[in-house]
Amino acid sequence: MTDITPQASPDNVISAVGLVKAFGGIMALAEASLTVRRGTIHALVGENGAGKSTALGALAGRLTVDAGHITIDGKDATGVNPREARALGVGAIYQELTIIPALTASRNVYLGQTPARAGLIAKSEINSRYAALCKRVGVKIPADVRAGDLSVADEQMLEIMRALESGSRIILLDEPTASLVQTERDNLFRIMRELRTDGVTMVLVSHNLDEVLDICDDVTVFRNGRTVATAPASALTKNVLVGHMLGEAAEELLLSHRATEAPTDEVIRVEGLNVPGILDGISLHARRGEILGVAGLVGSGRTTLLRALAGLESTSRGTLAIDGKSVPWPSSPRAALRAGVALVPEDRKGQGLLLHMSSRENVGIANLRRYSRFGLVKRRQMRQEVGDLVERYSLDPSRIEDPVRQLSGGNQQKVLLARWQMKNPRVFLADEPTRGIDVGAKASILASLRAFANAGATVIVVSSELEELTSLADRVVVLSHGSLVGEFDAGDSGVGVDRMLSAAFGSD
Repeated sequence: MTDITPQASPDNVISAVGLVKAFGGIMALAEASLTVRRGTIHALVGENGAGKSTALGALAGRLTVDAGHITIDGKDATGVNPREARALGVGAIYQELTIIPALTASRNVYLGQTPARAGLIAKSEINSRYAALCKRVGVKIPADVRAGDLSVADEQMLEIMRALESGSRIILLDEPTASLVQTERDNLFRIMRELRTDGVTMVLVSHNLDEVLDICDDVTVFRNGRTVATAPASALTKNVLVGHMLGEAAEELLLSHRATEAPTDEVIRVEGLNVPGILDGISLHARRGEILGVAGLVGSGRTTLLRALAGLESTSRGTLAIDGKSVPWPSSPRAALRAGVALVPEDRKGQGLLLHMSSRENVGIANLRRYSRFGLVKRRQMRQEVGDLVERYSLDPSRIEDPVRQLSGGNQQKVLLARWQMKNPRVFLADEPTRGIDVGAKASILASLRAFANAGATVIVVSSELEELTSLADRVVVLSHGSLVGEFDAGDSGVGVDRMLSAAFGSD
């Protein structure tokens, strides 16, 4: 175990000792401690509920700890509010961005700190300062563009620019890459490295351990509200981090989830799938009990492939057979479900869940006819059967009636898996099933996908985390620019990441 005792040093810009925070009867922080060196990128990692975001909120003045002491740049910051934290040089960027869509990009950057003369907004000064700021962080976002028309990545840049313009020398980032594609992530990391060179300190909360080890100088691990390890990133590996985060449960995540028995009869066959401008002549098959991985770079057509199979691409055309019988190409999700095909989409909040409804209702809605009679829902039956699935997916029974928006990303994904478990599809499609999910929930979800296959379904998984496909998939197909360019059997050791990347880049 790495030393986790905060050390007094002029190089430390943040020092937090013995932080305690409880929400009702739940202990979010239990004597947690944190030290951050000046001019570094410092990661906070751990499972959902480990205390990372609570610690970040305490540093930003978003919440007040029940006990403990925080020092920022040598000044007492215990119990400060957000305005006082900003005065100490702290800027925070949360997953829920604070951009106002109706305002321009420049007005969003200067929100709350607008240059003015004699009570009038100094537009020319805003524009010149905004242009200089864009040059500093290396982006080209027009000053007068409506912020609501920008990508999430550009909105994030505006948040960073706002923090810098306010004089922030410490920037806190909570899951900044969760909604970004790889090129956008790479650009964000470039900017973070340049800010570090300028002496800006950054504290990063992330579930992506590969990114953490790539960009961060130091890493602190939280588990059950406590700090369990702090070390230089160069001294850590992904497996060591997982071990600290999960303790004895770590071995479960590192297990292979590939089939132990050879898959049997063919369940789905696709021939000549075309989606104009995106997919060109895709043909593939998958068998009962098999997990078929789909790999490829951003823009390769992976998500479109699953959407077409699920009846969500109106222009898709191809030949489809389920269990050896030809079926019409699905023109809608309802038609796909009739054919036995179900999809967990990449955007679980926007396309998969009814966020205002409870977990029980989100699970039961797939079989609403089963629970309805003369227009009335048989809630007792639904509650009992959904309760059985809640236990199977390790969801908290006490929260089954809470709105699903209040659950963590991992538990929301489990709700979607439970929904389709009730429907018992022949072909189960999962698009980025572990994106933005902590490592503990990830192990559970990978095991659930294997359970689907072991129960006789065919599972087709798209994942950007190629190491995940190595441990999960029995076979992998690789897409590039809308065409199928590679197909590999897992064998005893799984499909190597190098083979998938070589095919994706056209060098296999």
